[in-house]
Amino acid sequence: MAETQGNDILVSFRGVQKSYDGENLIVKDLNLDIRKGEFLTLLGPSGSGKTTSLMMLAGFETPTAGEILLGGRAINKLPPHKRDIGMVFQNYALFPHMTVAENLAFPLSVRGMLKADIAERVKRALNMVQLEALAGRYPAQMSGGQQQRVALARALVFEPQLVLMDEPLGALDKQLREHMQMEIKHLHQRLGVTVVYVTHDQGEALTMSDRVAVFHQGEIQQIASPRDLYEQPCNAFVANFIGENNRINGRLVSRAGERCVVELPRGEQVEALAVRVGQPGEQVSLSVRPERVRINGHSSDCANRFSGRVAEFIYLGDHVRVRLEVAGQNNFFVKQPIAELDPALAVGDVVPLGWQVEHVRALDPLTAE
Repeated sequence: MAETQGNDILVSFRGVQKSYDGENLIVKDLNLDIRKGEFLTLLGPSGSGKTTSLMMLAGFETPTAGEILLGGRAINKLPPHKRDIGMVFQNYALFPHMTVAENLAFPLSVRGMLKADIAERVKRALNMVQLEALAGRYPAQMSGGQQQRVALARALVFEPQLVLMDEPLGALDKQLREHMQMEIKHLHQRLGVTVVYVTHDQGEALTMSDRVAVFHQGEIQQIASPRDLYEQPCNAFVANFIGENNRINGRLVSRAGERCVVELPRGEQVEALAVRVGQPGEQVSLSVRPERVRINGHSSDCANRFSGRVAEFIYLGDHVRVRLEVAGQNNFFVKQPIAELDPALAVGDVVPLGWQVEHVRALDPLTAE
């Protein structure tokens, strides 16, 4: 990332590795720069190394190799409480025997702040998460969403330069979770604090982040803005992990510059963007998003045209997912907004469908894991 000046970088991981048994690396060779004021999400499946990376930054884990810099100085040897980092966990970690106000005052009193200043800061933090009325309550007297707000306020109350969040919304129900995503995002925009957020929920990562780092098997596969990650995945793992994706296996026939031709198992040929392909004759996987596939008349000007048999309709309110049998695959999905769905379309119909060259990416063959 050449465009970023050194003084814009708050955190640097340099060649960081972590192993618990001396043999298997949970984090393989992590090089990552985190910019001041950005909302960066570490996203990946369980065991991909994202939480371990966060815990090394927090100081609860020590790197096996490499170094972590905060504001330009190495912090490998610095204990957690000296790192000026706020933390929010999934289980809130509030002190049950303290009121909300006392929970918020705690990080300030351990830093030796004056009582009057503490009261002022606590008030401000409560105001920030709209909980002024509950200052005297104990955690057990509050809902999960309220407790999560207190945990958030406690992480921000001492105005740290960096806030780390580990699956903080994991325990909340869907509606509250989505509401809190926006609350946290807006707080971040208002305060300009740097946030590093860990989740395995791709929707959450796309909604909240400036950039997302996708982890898999201890390595960052791709780091980009949510839009770039979704529209331009660099490999088959990212394409499959982020959003819905139709995968078709094939064989590379030829390549000319940024485009290539791929032959499917039944002999059909597809022209695609050559993103990550080897030599002609080698296996590749094609990735095309369900919302980019056109059916019936809409497909007439598409470069890649096929026919598919309608197998199933899955109704989702604002749109319908249509499952089709295409090119020998029976789980090919097309997303249709309700307004565009042809009401005459029925299971068993054979329909023309297609997509444009710029919407299909030729990637590495995804290994079955």
